[in-house]
Amino acid sequence: MTYRFFTPTPTRAATGRTASVYQQLRDDFLGPLPTFQALSAVPEVLAATWALMREALLAGDTPRVERELVAAAVSRANRCQFCVDAHVLLLHALGAAKLAEAVARGETPTEPRHAALVGWAQASRSPRAADWTSTHVPEITGTLLAFHFINRVVSALLDPDLLPGGLQRSPLVRSVGGRLYAKAAREPKEPGRSLPLLDADPTTSPPAWAGDSPVGVAYASLRDAATGGGDLLLGDVARQTVTATVRWEDGRFPARPADWAVDLVRDVPGTDRIGTRIALLAAFAPSAISPGDVALWRLSHPADADLVRLVAYGAITATDHVARALASARL
Repeated sequence: MTYRFFTPTPTRAATGRTASVYQQLRDDFLGPLPTFQALSAVPEVLAATWALMREALLAGDTPRVERELVAAAVSRANRCQFCVDAHVLLLHALGAAKLAEAVARGETPTEPRHAALVGWAQASRSPRAADWTSTHVPEITGTLLAFHFINRVVSALLDPDLLPGGLQRSPLVRSVGGRLYAKAAREPKEPGRSLPLLDADPTTSPPAWAGDSPVGVAYASLRDAATGGGDLLLGDVARQTVTATVRWEDGRFPARPADWAVDLVRDVPGTDRIGTRIALLAAFAPSAISPGDVALWRLSHPADADLVRLVAYGAITATDHVARALASARL
């Protein structure tokens, strides 16, 4: 596994909240995988990302196969091959080999409920255009939102191959990997364990779609932590440009992301142009963030933490556009 722009601190050197998150990852998931290590420079974003994924994807009684299917379908809609590969493997681990291979080939599942979940998840990339909403339980909806965020972080900060040469795309490797992770994937997880890791803001209410589920607390925490990076790093005009673009473009993939982003930031103050460009690319086409973009950003913001905050800000702005479609459908 290769990180695109920096190498995180080794897991054995983690302290404080980061070490606590890593321990939960060992206990409840597959360990401190690269997705989470890439976020470790900003512990509050790391903890909130883990909390949302754990409470939505892993905990509670909703069928795990359905949640993994949603995670894989959202990842395909967002063109995050790394995440598609990971969740195909986890479908194997859950004993759903035929479904996993259908997902890997980009086919519609034969079982009607599975087919409906895939269609629903893929439509969420452009929620206004698809007139998209949700009647699913918080765990299903939370999984979808978690991976809208995670897909963008992964595509921005990691190379797309889990294994050298893309070996994870071999059906044999997926099958063997599924058997290795079967026990960990199938163990039940009690809801709420991750919530003590979060910075709880008593003035922030969980979203209406989540009810009193821990998923809602985790989503609200991630939204606050990741949005805070934009407040810290970008001025008002820059943030308004990102928010407005996310709303009017509604998930559309830019044909030429680099040129598209250049045009959008022409009226942004000069000191904010490169940061706005990276945030916009993180929202729409994160793999198009280039070493040149990052080098320019580091002239004024050399810390890894600021790059992670900026990517997380773009990712959560796009994710919250999807979440707001849920809220508006209930008015």
